[in-house]
Amino acid sequence: MEIAQKAAGYNATTEKIYATNGEWRTFPPLSGRFMLAKIKPFLPRPLFTPYHFTRALLAVLRYGYPARGLTVVGVTGTDGKTTTSHIIYAILRRAGLPVSLISTTGAVIHGRENVPLGLHVTTPNPFELQNFLKEARNSGSQYVVLESTSHGLAQYRVWGSNFQIGVVTNVTHEHLDYHGTYERYLLDKARLLRGVKVSVLNRDDGSYERLKPLAAGKILTYGLSPQAEITATEVSHTPGGMQFTIPKIGRRIQTRFLGEYNLQNMLAATAVALSLGLQPEAIAAGLEEATPPPGRLQPVDLGQPFSVFVDFAHTPNSLENVLKLLRGITPRKLIAVFGSAGERDPGKRFPMGASAGRYCDYTVITAEDPRSESLEQIMEQIAAGVESQGGARNQSYFCIPDRQQAINFAIRELAQPGDVVVTCGKAHEQSMCFGNTEYPWDEFQAVQHALGAAGVAPVVLPTGGARSRE
Repeated sequence: MEIAQKAAGYNATTEKIYATNGEWRTFPPLSGRFMLAKIKPFLPRPLFTPYHFTRALLAVLRYGYPARGLTVVGVTGTDGKTTTSHIIYAILRRAGLPVSLISTTGAVIHGRENVPLGLHVTTPNPFELQNFLKEARNSGSQYVVLESTSHGLAQYRVWGSNFQIGVVTNVTHEHLDYHGTYERYLLDKARLLRGVKVSVLNRDDGSYERLKPLAAGKILTYGLSPQAEITATEVSHTPGGMQFTIPKIGRRIQTRFLGEYNLQNMLAATAVALSLGLQPEAIAAGLEEATPPPGRLQPVDLGQPFSVFVDFAHTPNSLENVLKLLRGITPRKLIAVFGSAGERDPGKRFPMGASAGRYCDYTVITAEDPRSESLEQIMEQIAAGVESQGGARNQSYFCIPDRQQAINFAIRELAQPGDVVVTCGKAHEQSMCFGNTEYPWDEFQAVQHALGAAGVAPVVLPTGGARSRE
């Protein structure tokens, strides 16, 4: 059977549903929260500033300004902030320092792991955050690594966190639906650097020259360019990781992390460790012991004759990095499954499709939190990017709205021995939003089901297609 015919089979049920519900959504209740969410994008941001600041102030007062007794390391950036935060945490823990971590994948409060933050949340609301900080302090932590988003910074969610060190990994195209312009987005990221004792900046990133005059305290630079203070030499890549030397600490490192972008993250973490006065031996040991956070090029191996990875890449820069990396280590065909979130910056959909068109042999475009937007329209915007690189519908790329069905199709119909399949955009997230409703989602369960794991059920979404070919 031709691939196009097989794809049509995987779409059969979802197309039928789409004919009756063109925007793939449930009808939410007319609650005040729902109505506010709808009108909020049309209201000027300054209107909300007093509200956000007041909440932050009340939260700090309620929990007694817990950050006052902590050394807090803040990490922000379009991409790499979660991984960098986890590497910093690994180094500090290996050095024997009492440390807690708050990141996209959850919180680790003085060794108590997997404290959830909520759905689609990186930076908790001020009351939750101050409570986490108080728990960390009361549990004995002296250090906290706090991943901070541009939204969290702009909305004062992290106000009162007493940042001592601020790290900006990069500032690329993302969240312009909220910030409006790249300049505003960069300035909101730069809020992290106000009042810190040390600013850690990526010398290789295009944001460096703009961030430098905005950074407080001592500036430490990292990167692969000769101008960076903390850099790497003698870099070698293997399918199992990387080896490289960091001249600043005089050590050669062997790590399980893959890709140049992760090398950048490790250099950022090294800069933080040096600013805290840690010894080279402890830094090297922490780097080598660090493991990727959940859903960051995480392999799923059930004995199949091809490789499957799950990754959180959901921005043009991160998707480009992941696909470029995998293209370089894939002996045969590269197959990507991804979508793009609704009610978020639509300008990133075309370049994400273009990246897939450049690097992938097959692209399967599907759902990723369409919210109230038309899923069909989102997929068409991504498809335009794939076609800009010569992609042809139902030949090199396919649109399958139901994400379980899309993963099934990629793994069961497209993948052959020696190929690489990567699913991008959801990773650790435990829900997918349609309309105003969050539906349970587990990317790893969906992949394991597609691979035929015994007893693993499909993940069913309102798109319905997961029921059609089981």
